[in-house]
Amino acid sequence: MRAVTLNSVPETPALAELPTPQPEAGEVLVKVAGSSVNGFDLSVAAGYLQQMMEHRFPLVVGKDFAGTVEALGEGVEGFAVGQAVFGVVMKPFLGPGAMAEYLTVPAGYGIAPLPEGLAAAEASALGLAGTAALDSLNAVAPAEGETVLVSGATGGVGALAVQLAAARGVRVIATARPGAEADFVTGLTGTEVELVDYSGDLPAQVRALAPEGVDAVLHLAGDGVELAGLLRRGGRLASTLGLAPDAVPGVEVTVHTIMADPNQQTLTELATQAAARVLRVPVTATYPLEQAPEAFAAFGAGTLGKIAVTCA
Repeated sequence: MRAVTLNSVPETPALAELPTPQPEAGEVLVKVAGSSVNGFDLSVAAGYLQQMMEHRFPLVVGKDFAGTVEALGEGVEGFAVGQAVFGVVMKPFLGPGAMAEYLTVPAGYGIAPLPEGLAAAEASALGLAGTAALDSLNAVAPAEGETVLVSGATGGVGALAVQLAAARGVRVIATARPGAEADFVTGLTGTEVELVDYSGDLPAQVRALAPEGVDAVLHLAGDGVELAGLLRRGGRLASTLGLAPDAVPGVEVTVHTIMADPNQQTLTELATQAAARVLRVPVTATYPLEQAPEAFAAFGAGTLGKIAVTCA
């Protein structure tokens, strides 16, 4: 099969031929239709995770996947051959990845049925970013009418978080520079999104909109300590960038450090909302598998929303 691989790290991912994997007990073999590029993938290629997770080379990159069940390992229940599925590769080591024609994943975690009305092209970019967005929003639990600041609104996680927050009746303030970024963010949802330019005086802009402080912050980009200072007393912050509670001592706010948990319940909730068009997966560019290195370069250079990779 064709796959996008690393033979060492740091290294630029490249297309290679590998044997088609076979599912072990408890695993599902997926014929992959598509994947997408995440910041995690760039970190793997750059060698940043070398001391954190076991690497098995040749290492296939890619966390997100969508496709159809090709075969079932011994003992697998709840899935059928030919069924459309999507999810996130969640093995405890790096090696099997989603940017390939075939992939094996555990049947009990990181995979969910793909509902009618949601195309594989969209679902292939939903799993990891959507889970991070939903887990972050659930952590700060904004009530209807509260104000949430989304820092990093132009990325895949942020673009989904803006929509999820708006759907809860939350007042959303989002970071975006004037021009293409602003147009992208305001076009994500039919409800009003107030913008602040992160390249300017961000604290002053936020305080002008929320003089008493915002109720919650999603820290997906930027200076987490600075963002925590924009919260009202008792406010909540969720960080996907590793900000810990002890990083903001003496401030009467709650900090949640988020590690995305793509369990089947979360994936199903995201897919249901996307199929119902409550949530739009913000794919702004798509590359074929043989151009995955170019997709990585485009992501690294900065892009709006998500970059998808077709694998079939």
